[in-house]
Amino acid sequence: MKYSIFSLLSQAFQGNKGWSTAWRDAQPKDEYDVIIVGGGGHGLATAHYLAKEHGLTNVAVLEKGYIGSGNVGRNTTIIRSNYLLPGNTPFYEWSLKLWEGLEQDINFNAMVSQRGVINLFHSDAQRDAFARRGNAMRLNGVDSELLDREQVRQIAPYLDFDNARFPVKGGLLQPRGGTVRHDAVAWGYARAASQRGVDICQNCEVTGVRIENGKIIGVETTKGFIRAKKVGFAAAGNSSRVAAMAGLRLPIESHVLQAFVSEGVKPLIDTVITFGAGHFYVSQSDKGGLVFGGDIDGYNSYAQRGSMPLVEHLMEEGVAMIPMLSRLRFLRSWGGIMDMSMDGSPIIDKTPIEGLYLNAGWCYGGFKATPASGWCFAHTIARDEPHKLNAAFRLDRFATGHLIDEKGQGATPNLH
Repeated sequence: MKYSIFSLLSQAFQGNKGWSTAWRDAQPKDEYDVIIVGGGGHGLATAHYLAKEHGLTNVAVLEKGYIGSGNVGRNTTIIRSNYLLPGNTPFYEWSLKLWEGLEQDINFNAMVSQRGVINLFHSDAQRDAFARRGNAMRLNGVDSELLDREQVRQIAPYLDFDNARFPVKGGLLQPRGGTVRHDAVAWGYARAASQRGVDICQNCEVTGVRIENGKIIGVETTKGFIRAKKVGFAAAGNSSRVAAMAGLRLPIESHVLQAFVSEGVKPLIDTVITFGAGHFYVSQSDKGGLVFGGDIDGYNSYAQRGSMPLVEHLMEEGVAMIPMLSRLRFLRSWGGIMDMSMDGSPIIDKTPIEGLYLNAGWCYGGFKATPASGWCFAHTIARDEPHKLNAAFRLDRFATGHLIDEKGQGATPNLH
């Protein structure tokens, strides 16, 4: 069923009794051309683009839980492409362009809202660094604007401009950045892939990987063995666990990233704002709640929950940036498992095992990269070679020294 104003009117007169299910809850077949392990945003996007761009429809997405139960439904919904380094800038810009046409592509309302993203700066040195990033963005055809103090005040008068410790001196604005409804992305990609013949298999956990003569032949699951010519891992924070089944040790660590939402308030924040004196970002949802997050928990964990010290840390940063937040009640929090790579940049590449491909190491950038990640991963799987947009995201860069260290922290995953 195609969603449109006409189908909406038709169903209104039928009492909304004729809607079909969004996607088929398929049972796995014995064999596929491609199996994608992980039914999050990246896995579902990969399946969609495999079918749409490469004509591969004998594809299965295996998800151990339900669609939307992982990081794609546990994030702060921000999209942007304000990166500095050559390996990142074109990739994330392509992702933002795909976001801009996503709803028409998948025929699903993902609530793409290009409300702008402002990164605040609080010192002369930080201003110079942001000016450099903005210039690099503009040289690559990416929109950016360096704002002074008064320009930021006009957009966000609720910020604490006069705090002697963290005075707001300006910000770097990307007008095309914004937010997208996270779980709608999962549902939309699942629906689009299913309509093209892809099997979406929920509650089908991968428990083992079969390899013969250096080539993958299939995966063991809770629903039995499934043969495959090619297998792609897109398991986010569980990538290390899944890769270990194939005998691979990945250069990533798993950490918890918490997100929070406040009680609903009248329209207040109409952009995305990030704190320059700490790691804190906030936007306002369509329901009125303020959605915010910041640093990962410093310890390794596979739990989808966080620690109280990090909650206190984020609240302090939020109030330092917007003092009025101290009067709000915060309703709930949730956590996603972050696969933190050694240099803070992702991995989209072939593995040493023939027919096995890897999509991992997304750190904080996973949600905003969803369309481009799926698009490039689909190309890598279908063509058996990386696309030029993900050619820099090689698995062996940690051995060769060709790192993409956007934050300049070195091989310290917990700091990226």
